[in-house]
Amino acid sequence: MIDYQTLTFEYARCHEQGDGEARVHPVVVVGAGPVGLATAIDLAQQNLPVVLVDDDCTLSTGSRAICFSKRSLDIFDRLGCGERMVEKGVSWNVGKVFRKDELVYTFNLLPESGHHRPAFVNLQQYYVEGFLLERAQALPNLEIRWKSKVTGVTQCAPGEADAHVALEIDTPDGPYTLRARYVVAADGSRSPLRKLLGLDSHGRTFKDRFLIADVKMEAEFPTERWFWFDPPFHPNQSVLLHRQPDNVWRIDFQLGWDADPVLEKTPERVIPRVRALLGPDVKFELEWVSIYTFSCLRMDRFRHGNVLFAGDSAHLVSPFGARGANSGFQDSENLAWKLAMVLAQRAPDTLLDTYASEREYAADENIRNSTRSTDFITPKSAVSRVFRDAVLTLAREHPFARQLVNSGRLSVPAVLRESTLNTPDEDAFLGAMEPGASCADAPIIDAHSGTSGWLLPHLGDQFAGLVFGRAGAAFDTATLDMLQALSRGPVPLKFVLMLEGDAAVPAGLPASTVVLRDAQGLATQRYGAQDGAFYLVRPDQHVCARWRRADPARVEAALKRALCVAGTA
Repeated sequence: MIDYQTLTFEYARCHEQGDGEARVHPVVVVGAGPVGLATAIDLAQQNLPVVLVDDDCTLSTGSRAICFSKRSLDIFDRLGCGERMVEKGVSWNVGKVFRKDELVYTFNLLPESGHHRPAFVNLQQYYVEGFLLERAQALPNLEIRWKSKVTGVTQCAPGEADAHVALEIDTPDGPYTLRARYVVAADGSRSPLRKLLGLDSHGRTFKDRFLIADVKMEAEFPTERWFWFDPPFHPNQSVLLHRQPDNVWRIDFQLGWDADPVLEKTPERVIPRVRALLGPDVKFELEWVSIYTFSCLRMDRFRHGNVLFAGDSAHLVSPFGARGANSGFQDSENLAWKLAMVLAQRAPDTLLDTYASEREYAADENIRNSTRSTDFITPKSAVSRVFRDAVLTLAREHPFARQLVNSGRLSVPAVLRESTLNTPDEDAFLGAMEPGASCADAPIIDAHSGTSGWLLPHLGDQFAGLVFGRAGAAFDTATLDMLQALSRGPVPLKFVLMLEGDAAVPAGLPASTVVLRDAQGLATQRYGAQDGAFYLVRPDQHVCARWRRADPARVEAALKRALCVAGTA
C-alpha cells in the first residue's frame, strides 16, 4: 500500500525557465490540495490545457478533512476516481446523539434505497489527495509544477480582449513569470494570492478550542457517527467519534477557550482523555494530534478580475457538518464548466460572474448552518445552555425536538434557486428537482445492452436534455425533430431518454442519444416526471430548466440563458 503521507514529488524546470517562447496559458490553478486538484482535473477532462502550481512537494499529513458527502462522491465519479474513494473509505448513513451516557436518538441520512453512493464516506484527506493526484498525473494536458511559490500577481490589460494574469513564481532555480488567461486560487485558508491582491475575508471567529486525536485501535464501535453532549468521560463538553479506514478512529474533544494548545497536544494530556472514552482495556496508539479553533468567514466577492477564488481561500466554516471540503468540490465543478465554455467562446466572460454569485450564495448558506451548529454545541450564555439542555431532554421522546438538536447538521448541496441561469418554471411540478437543484440519482437499465447502472454517469459533464416517456407523447414526430435540431446546435447537447417499463425504443433519435429504462420507477418519482417531461441539465448536473412538454424555442432560450448569451432575460 502506498504511504501517501510520505510521498514527495520532484521539482522540474518548466517551459518559461528555458528559451521557449512566452505564452499565455488558458488556466493556471494555484494550490494542489483537494479543491485545486479537482478543478484542474475537471478542466483537463474538458480538453483544456491546465497548469497546476503548488509551493510544496508533498500531500497533506494527518487525516484533516475526512467526511465526504454523497454529492462529493458523485463529483469524484465524474473525475474518474469515485470508485477508489468508496472502496477505500468507510461508508456510513447512521448517526447517534447522546446526552451524558444516554442515547437521545438515532438518525439516518439516506433512509431510502436506490442510490449508487452512500450518504457519506470517511476517508483521510491524504488518500483523497493521493487518488486525485494519480488521476491528474494520467491526464496528458495537465502539468503539475511542484516547489513553485506565487510571490506576485498582476492583472494585465483588464477589460481588454487580451486580458490575463501574470504570476511571479519562485522556484529552486530562481523566479520566472507565469501568464494565464484565468487563475483559480485554491491555495487554502491562508491564501497567499488573496493577500497579494490586498483582499480579506470577513465573518466570525469562535472562542473555543478542540482536540483532534486520530487513534488506531481494534474497537467494537459500529460504523456510525456518534456525538456526545456532556458525557461522563468528558463532562461539560462535547465529543465526536468517527471511524476511518485502516482501523483509525477520529475523536474530537471540545476543550474550551482557556485550554493551553501546546500542553493539550502532548501525549500526557491526550492519552488519558482517549482512555476515559475507550475504557482501561482497549489497546490503542495515537496517529495524529491537532488543536484547532475555527471561524466562519468568506471573501466579499469570489471573483477579482481574472482571478477566481475557490474552496477555503474563498470561504471558511467550522468543521461541524463537513461543509468545508464538500462545498469546495461544489465550487470546483461550478467553476470548471463555466471556464471551459468561456475559453471555447461558447459563452461570454460574464458567465464567470455567476460562478461568484452562485457560490457566494452557497457559502452564505453553509456559514449560516455552520454557525447554528457551533452555537448549539458550544452555547455562550446561560440562557443558550438551558435551551440546549431542554431540547436534548425533550428529544428523547418527542420527534419535534429532534429537529432542534444540532450536533453539526451535515452537508447537503445548495439549491441554486436564485441563480440568473435558471429558467423559471412555466408548468406545475412535484418533487425536489426544481431549477437550481443538483440532479438526483436513480437505478436504470441500458435499453440496448440490458445492463444495470445509474442515471448520473449518463448525464455526464456537458449540457444534457433528460426526457421522460412511454414512447407516447414524449416521442412524437415533432419532439423527435426537436431533438435532432437541438443536437446540431452551437453548444453540444446530449440527450438521455428515460423509458418507463418495456416501452419500445423510438426510431429517429439523434445518434448520440442514450436510452435508459427506469428500473424501479424511482427516476420518474424523484423528478416528478410524466410522459414528455423534459429537464435541461447543466454540465455540473444542476437542473436549469424543466417543462411538462418542451419545444425547440423554449429549450434554445433556456440554453442561452444558462450561458449568459445576450438577448435572454
